[in-house]
Amino acid sequence: MIRAILLLLLAVTGATLLGLAIVEHSGYVLIAWKNFRYESSLWVFLLLVLLAWLLVRGLRWLWRLLNVSGGLLNPWSRRNHGKRQQLAADKGLLDLAEGRWERAVRHLQRAAEGEPQPLMYYLGAARAAQQLGDHEQSDAFLERALQRQPQAELAIALTHAELQQARGEAAAALETLQVMRQRHPQHRQVLRQLQSLLLAREDWSALLDLLPELRKGKVLPSEQLAELERRVWCGRLQAAGEAGLNQGETALQPLSSAWQQLSSAQRGEPELVLAYALQLHALGAQEEAEEVLRKALKQGYDSRLVRRYGMLRGRDPLRQLQTAEGLLKQHPQDPVLLLSLGRLCLQNNLWGKAREYFEISLEFSRSAETCAELARLLAHQGDLQQSNRLLQESLGLLAQALPQLPQPAHG
Repeated sequence: MIRAILLLLLAVTGATLLGLAIVEHSGYVLIAWKNFRYESSLWVFLLLVLLAWLLVRGLRWLWRLLNVSGGLLNPWSRRNHGKRQQLAADKGLLDLAEGRWERAVRHLQRAAEGEPQPLMYYLGAARAAQQLGDHEQSDAFLERALQRQPQAELAIALTHAELQQARGEAAAALETLQVMRQRHPQHRQVLRQLQSLLLAREDWSALLDLLPELRKGKVLPSEQLAELERRVWCGRLQAAGEAGLNQGETALQPLSSAWQQLSSAQRGEPELVLAYALQLHALGAQEEAEEVLRKALKQGYDSRLVRRYGMLRGRDPLRQLQTAEGLLKQHPQDPVLLLSLGRLCLQNNLWGKAREYFEISLEFSRSAETCAELARLLAHQGDLQQSNRLLQESLGLLAQALPQLPQPAHG
C-alpha cells in the first residue's frame, strides 16, 4: 500500500514538472531534407517518437503472437512435430519396460525415424520385435540403426549378439562377438559377453584362451574371476576324462595332459583335485585317484576330498584306513570323515568297526547316505529289523528334498 502511494506521488510530481517545463518553453524542432520540411515543438516531436517506439514494439509482439499461435494450431509445424516425436519416444520406452511389445515397436519406430540420434529407439524396437518372435524385423531395426549411426557399430553388434544368443543362434552370436573382439581388442563389454557365451556353450578350451585377457582387462572382480577359472578347469578336466573313455591303454593320457597344464598352486586347490580324482575314478584308475587325494589331504583338510577318499580302493586298503584315521585326531566330530572311515573299514573286512563309525557319524548328523550304508551292513549281519528302520529313515530324509506333490490315497 505504501509502495503504491509512493509510486503515485512520483507520477504526479513527474507530470507536474513536465507541465511546468512545457509552459516555460515549448521548444522548436526543424527537420529539412531536400523537398521535405518538418516543423513542430519539441514536446510534440518527443510525443511522436514515443508513439513510433510503441508502435514498433506492438508490431513485434503481434508478430510473435501470430508465430506461436500458428505453431500451436498448425499440425505440421516444427513445434508440434517435435512434441509428437517426444510423445512417441516416451510411450515407446514405457511400453518396452512394461512388456507391450507391439505398441513398443510402433512407437519406437516412429520416434526413431524423426530423431537425429535414433540408436536408443532402434535398439529398443529390435528387442521388442525379438519378443514378438519377428527376428527378421528385429535384425532390420539393427541394420537401420547402423545406417543412421555407423559410429555406433559396437553398441549395435553387442545388442545383436545378445539377441542371437537369446534366440538360440549361439554360433552366429559367437561370430559377431569375435569380429568385435578383433576390431575392439580389450573392450570390457565384448570380453564380458564373450565369456558368458563360451561358458554357456561349455567351450573350455576357448575360455582358457580368454582368461588372460579377462584378467588383464580386469573385466571381472578378482573373486569372480578366480571362481570362473576353477570352473573352467573343472570342465576342462571333465572333458579330458570323457575324451579318454574307450581308449584302452591310452585312456589316461588326455586327462594327465590336462592336469599337467595346471600350475602347482592350482593342483593344490581342493575343487580341482576333486575334479581330477573323479575323472580318474571314472576311467578305472582308483589307485591313482587315491594317491592324489591322499597327497592333497596331507596338505589341507577338506570334507569333499574326504568323502571321495572313502569311496576309493587304493593299492593298500589298510594304509588308506590308517591315513583317514590320522585325520580323525584333528576332526573327531566330522560326520563325513566318520562315514568314510566306516566305508574304509568295510574294505578291510572290519565289520564291527565299520558299524561303530557309521553309528557315531549318525550321532553328529542324520544323513540319508550314512543311514543307507549302515542299513546295508546290518542287513548282511542279519539285523533286518534295524536295517529296515534305517532304510525308512533314509527314504524320509531323501523325501525332505523332494517337492511337495499330491500322492494317491491308500487303497
